[in-house]
Order: sequence, then C-alpha cells, then structure tokens
Amino acid sequence: MWNSLFPNIEMQDLWVATYETFYMTIIALIGTFIFGILLGLLLYLTMKDGIWQNKFLNIIVASIVNIFRAIPFIILILLLFPFTDFLIGTIRGPNAALPALIIGSAPFYGRLVEIALKEVDKGVIEAAKSMGAKTRTIIFRVLLPESMPALVSGITVTAINLIGYTAMAGVIGAGGLGNYAYFFGFQRREFDVVFLCTVLIVLIVFLFQFIGDYVSNKIDKR
Repeated sequence: MWNSLFPNIEMQDLWVATYETFYMTIIALIGTFIFGILLGLLLYLTMKDGIWQNKFLNIIVASIVNIFRAIPFIILILLLFPFTDFLIGTIRGPNAALPALIIGSAPFYGRLVEIALKEVDKGVIEAAKSMGAKTRTIIFRVLLPESMPALVSGITVTAINLIGYTAMAGVIGAGGLGNYAYFFGFQRREFDVVFLCTVLIVLIVFLFQFIGDYVSNKIDKR
C-alpha cells in the first residue's frame, strides 16, 4: 500500500530527515528562548521609565533587533557562512544551520518578550520596589512569572517560524525535511516526495502549536 502511494520514498531517509527537522527546531528553540529573553529584558529594562533607563543602550539593542528581523532568512544564512564555518567547522548539515536559526529567530522572539513584559501590571512592580526588592528579584520573581503565559505563546509562534526556517535551510544542504523535499523530490521531479514532506511539516507545526497552547493554558491563572 505504502509503496503504491509513495514509490519514490525511502522510509529510512524520511525518518532521518524528520529527526533532523526536530533536532534543528528544538536545539534552535532553546537558544532562541535564552537569547530572546535576554534581548527582551534589555529592551524593557532600558526603555524610558524602565528600571535601567538608558536611551543609548536601548537604541543600540533595538537597532540590532530591527536589523536582524529585517534580513530575509535565506539571505541571513548566506551572510553567516563565514561565521558558521568558523564556529561549526562546516556549512552543511543540521548543526551548521543552528547559528543562523538562532540569530534569525532570537530578535523576533525578543520583541515578543518585550511586549509580554510591558503587559505586566506596573502596580505589582512598584509594590516590589517599595518593599526593597532588587532588580534581580523583580526580574525573576515578578516580571518573568507574571508574563509567563505570554512568553510561552510567543515561543510557540517562534517555534512555528523556526520549522519554516529549517525547511529553507534544507534547500542549501542543512538536512531535514526541506532538504529531502528539495533534493530528492523537486530536483528529481518526484512530487510525491514533496507532498509527503509538506504533510509531515504541517503535522509538526500542529504538534508544536498544541503543546504550546496546552502549556500556556495550564500556567495562565487568570
């Protein structure tokens, strides 16, 4: 039955490609979460009336975020080839895609983090300040816990973007389902391969969306 529907697909190669897509997405998502939180906190804390109000630093961080958000991902991968080669030792394979995936996604998530932090009730922050709470305490006991549902929703949206980025990275040899669909499907005119890879990518997107929505609803106490 399977061979009659998808005669041009090697199951082992398909499983490897699916694994590579999951691998790139999850590892890049961890890096994106860490750097995105740092960028979002810097944007929030250094803004006007922020705890670390610093117009100059805020402009620099905001400019970096805006620049990297503006660069199309496929071009960003090409620009980062020298950096990737220096860091990873190669420009091909799933590991080589990680720097571009993280650098391309962290600024996007950083803006979502900034928006989430701005939604935290300022009265709660002022109450913490009046009780003598240090900046570290305000960040880890007030800002991040209060904004956690929005942060989870933001990382879910970012994860879905990352899945799309892995498919684009695959076109230039990063591996994953995008690589499999392009080199073993499109270039060989075997469109059953392209179709099945598309279905698998959509299913992965649904999986991440379901997990993100579930976690967000669980931790939202409103």
